[in-house]
Amino acid sequence: MPLPPPLNLRLLTTFALICAVTGLSSCASYLTSTFVEPAVGNLRQQTDLELVCEGAPAYLLMIDSMIASSPENRNLLRTGTQSYSAYSTALSECGKSDLRITAITDKAHLYGTRLLNQFLPLDDMSGEEFSKRLSKLTKNDVPFVFWGTFGWISWVQNQAGSPASMADLVIIEKIMSRLLELDDGYEGGSIHLFFGGYHAAKPALFGGRPDLSKTHFEKALVLSKRRFLLIQTTYAATLARQTQDKELHDRLLQEVISFPIDSAPEFALSNQIAVKKARRLLEDDYFAE
Repeated sequence: MPLPPPLNLRLLTTFALICAVTGLSSCASYLTSTFVEPAVGNLRQQTDLELVCEGAPAYLLMIDSMIASSPENRNLLRTGTQSYSAYSTALSECGKSDLRITAITDKAHLYGTRLLNQFLPLDDMSGEEFSKRLSKLTKNDVPFVFWGTFGWISWVQNQAGSPASMADLVIIEKIMSRLLELDDGYEGGSIHLFFGGYHAAKPALFGGRPDLSKTHFEKALVLSKRRFLLIQTTYAATLARQTQDKELHDRLLQEVISFPIDSAPEFALSNQIAVKKARRLLEDDYFAE
């Protein structure tokens, strides 16, 4: 039987303090599998965005404490990156300040790049060693490299096109291309979702490929069985608008709004965010003359 939330949090706090004092990696591993990963799984299944925005910081603080006691623990870094990335997305829908969102994406970036550094030499991203180690990644590495890169992407998205973030996208594209080769169905087609948005956002003069964007979006829809609704909202907000395809735009967003959230609990939080975004996109009346 699951423990009541307050008791869960008190136990988690106690164990986290023990880990911080003793520095035992076994303690951190136990906490991750017993408390933190289930908590993160529960976070991803929440549909109450306000509850997530107000309640998640307590768990994030515990994750920070555990990472401080075991800073190179891959599972903890992945969990931290997942949690901060998800929280940053929820905050934007809860109307929180840009400064608050920036602080959260900075932490996602910190944990994400620290995790990636265990697989790829980020201090020499244009060197031969980077390409060599990238080519040697295996399917077992995908969960760690994907989430490490996702934390980086969360930061880039919040930078609003700064030169530093645009330069980072070149490396991110290389990493995601390799992950696409290794496991293109990971996380409901999320890698294809990245490329769908990436190619749609780039102007044709700078290598944008609307045809390739559509191919990736459609593949992501198939892999997710149309249950991961951020695919539909991103498809509508980027490619459908860029190509002035109102019929596709509205059809995708109406699909999101009518989707029964309870039927895909593994995507509940992201789907609730997608529903709010879909309603907002339709209210924009983007195609009005």
